Amino acid sequence: MESCIITSPLGFTKIIGSEDGITEITVLNSVEEVTDVIPETLEDCVMQLNEYFEGTRHEFNLKLNPQGSDFQKQVWKQLECIPYGKTTSYLELSKQLGDIKAIRAVANANAKNPLWIVVPCHRVIGSDGSLTGYAGGLHRKQWLLEHESPYKQQSLF
Repeated sequence: MESCIITSPLGFTKIIGSEDGITEITVLNSVEEVTDVIPETLEDCVMQLNEYFEGTRHEFNLKLNPQGSDFQKQVWKQLECIPYGKTTSYLELSKQLGDIKAIRAVANANAKNPLWIVVPCHRVIGSDGSLTGYAGGLHRKQWLLEHESPYKQQSLF
């Protein structure tokens, strides 16, 4: 496994992966040293994340290799189907997976998503439209949703 740390508008971001794919993308809550030389296996991921933050990429095309249970992987796969600029609820996600009663398990799998941003767990909100839990903090979830919104907030001053 190789890793690197880059900067992003959300903070220092750690990427871990190998020839088999990207296994983890995490936004850190600490100040870290930025990697000078990005490992070749992670270069495409870094480039695509930078394009996303610049607003020029709306879909990721990366080989992913998240580690988790079969159920978690099933939830994460479903998250990838949520289009850029759109949201869904935990309840809708549970319905799409075929078990409305699995809402807590779906929420738990969503919280354990190891591939932030690329597997867009930030696009899952409460049924009432509220910004519910986000492992990276609600301020980051709000930033990501605003970044993807087709309706940009205008400043009056």
